[in-house]
Amino acid sequence: MKYSEIKKTGIKIPEILFGTSALGNLYQDLAEEVKLNIVKECIIHIDGTVVFDSAGKYGAGLALEKLGEKLRALHVPPEKVVISNKLGWMRIPLTSEEPNFEKGVWKNIRHDARQSIGYREILTCWEQGNQLLGRPYTANLVSVHDADEYLLSAEKDRGKENKLFRDILDAYKALHDLKAEGKVKAIGIGAKDWRIIQRIAQHIELDWVMFANSMTIYRHPPELIRFMDELASREIILINSAVFNAGFLTGGNYFDYQHVDENHPAKNKLYTWRNSFYEICQMYNVQPANACIHFGKSHPGVVSIALNTSKPDHVKRNIDAVQEGVPTEFYLEMKNRELIHPDYPYV
Repeated sequence: MKYSEIKKTGIKIPEILFGTSALGNLYQDLAEEVKLNIVKECIIHIDGTVVFDSAGKYGAGLALEKLGEKLRALHVPPEKVVISNKLGWMRIPLTSEEPNFEKGVWKNIRHDARQSIGYREILTCWEQGNQLLGRPYTANLVSVHDADEYLLSAEKDRGKENKLFRDILDAYKALHDLKAEGKVKAIGIGAKDWRIIQRIAQHIELDWVMFANSMTIYRHPPELIRFMDELASREIILINSAVFNAGFLTGGNYFDYQHVDENHPAKNKLYTWRNSFYEICQMYNVQPANACIHFGKSHPGVVSIALNTSKPDHVKRNIDAVQEGVPTEFYLEMKNRELIHPDYPYV
């Protein structure tokens, strides 16, 4: 397993990060034994440091809670793991039949969550996240989560949008203060809209960037690739996540965390693309998941892929997939059929 160091931090990132949204009951309520075995498989199949990516948003903090619980049950020493906590969502009491955030996505959770971004707010998120993890574990990598969604709440009100952006910059000031105090090691950003990452990177010194749903085999706009080139030239670590567009590219019916109706005219093109993709995968004996992973890390600046699974026996498969190749002919056919951008330079 290849590791890449985040500049001047001492933190080394392997080629695969383990997402934890399944521990927070993403789409389904997993049994406790399954959650334990997911974490166990991650630990036993990586010789060096294991990196887990989590967030207060995942199951309204349930993912953080279960990650810490399972690590303790397995007696994993804290030096064996690095935990990334994407901050900006606070666990709050559940006062309705189902949570009010991302309805229909998180199953059978007992808390709600609200977005909370600002100087004091992000410190409170960090404190709550560490409480949920529980000793002896703590988050070494921190970021502001869903800054894109936060800005969208301005609803095109320019004055409100400017205020919300100042909140984001204040949140990053808090993270830099934590880093200066030695309480965290590295600061980054995770967002679905890469353009928000680009905007924030103009104001904030970042150690790492995590793209979600942005750079996938289905969607990889040239302007995003140019931005990734720029970040890599500044020695900012790039992590790619949600390379299956939230499971759709590997057979699910959620695309970017939204349910997709095959019979809806506006969504039918997604299924058309996927059917052609599967046909080419079959032609060249390539697993769709492997193609998504390989493409997702094809940009030379991407040092790691964040993968999430709800099946313990898929952990080793994901580790192997990160290190497997894909035939050049497969990509040529994908380009010929314009399923990937013909000018994409890295495959």
